[in-house]
Amino acid sequence: MKHPFPFSAIVGQTEMKRAMLLTAIDPTIGGVLVFGDRGTGKSTAVRALAALLPPIKAVKTCPVNSERLEDCPAWANVTAKATHSMPTPVVDLPLGASEDRVTGALDIEKALTKGEKAFQPGLLAQANRGYLYIDEVNLLEDHIVDLLLDVAQSGENVVEREGLSIRHAARFVLVGSGNPEEGELRPQLLDRFGLSVDVASPTDIDERVEVIKRRDAYEHDNAAFMLRWQAEDAALRDRILKARKTLKKLKTPDSSLRDVAELCVKLGSDGLRGELTLLKAARAYAASRDDTALTRAHIRDVAALALRHRLRRDPLDEAGSGARVDRIVAETLA
Repeated sequence: MKHPFPFSAIVGQTEMKRAMLLTAIDPTIGGVLVFGDRGTGKSTAVRALAALLPPIKAVKTCPVNSERLEDCPAWANVTAKATHSMPTPVVDLPLGASEDRVTGALDIEKALTKGEKAFQPGLLAQANRGYLYIDEVNLLEDHIVDLLLDVAQSGENVVEREGLSIRHAARFVLVGSGNPEEGELRPQLLDRFGLSVDVASPTDIDERVEVIKRRDAYEHDNAAFMLRWQAEDAALRDRILKARKTLKKLKTPDSSLRDVAELCVKLGSDGLRGELTLLKAARAYAASRDDTALTRAHIRDVAALALRHRLRRDPLDEAGSGARVDRIVAETLA
């Protein structure tokens, strides 16, 4: 099986890569929504991130990737404490997936052959402590969207049907991609994504040529290409691990909190989720730069990522929400 395209080898798309790295540093930011043209590297970046992420420690036979035996749900009947190091889970949620496939359901095979009422875990169990990736997220069926909203809110998957009463942890970073021409995203789900990125096809000829060169090398000289980028991906992984430690010690002055609140008030973002997400993103960004305290510059650099999808639409503003955030940021955090 061919190794995913290296994350560090992706040409351009700086904002998309920054957003994904921030969620790797602090998964509580709440995920990334990537909207844009077809063929702009959206799914490539997600799969590259999966290969880049540091491994996690998990109980070997636990179906929800629990780190400790006591955290593994009772219905799993796991008794061995043995743990192992495993890749950070990145699970694809197909558009046509049934609710049973997503949440889990009665294990029909065991019910028929052994007469046992056993639970067959679904995609949410597999994604615990990792990433859940939805391509064409704007085309997702409404009942699956409602289900994801409930789980994303609580961090727990609850299955109550067919005589089953099952609960298990389901904490994951949601990553969605899509083409806005194929439909808009429901506001309730849109607000659940911590960060939002708009991507477009590069217009610079040299950049497009470099994309072609790297993809061609990946396809036809894979071993040499992967060796070429191995060190850079390893450096990024080390940077993520270091930033996670830095984040715990990062100082957040009251002036930064006021900057975050003032910015969100001037932008008219609904609720307080915008402030909380912007603060987390700015702190993760500061940690990624190995800084010891949060500053106005950190907030400026990630404001559009955290806020552009939370603004009320202004039909008279032709520039779009991203430009509006940039304008207000320049005025407020000069």
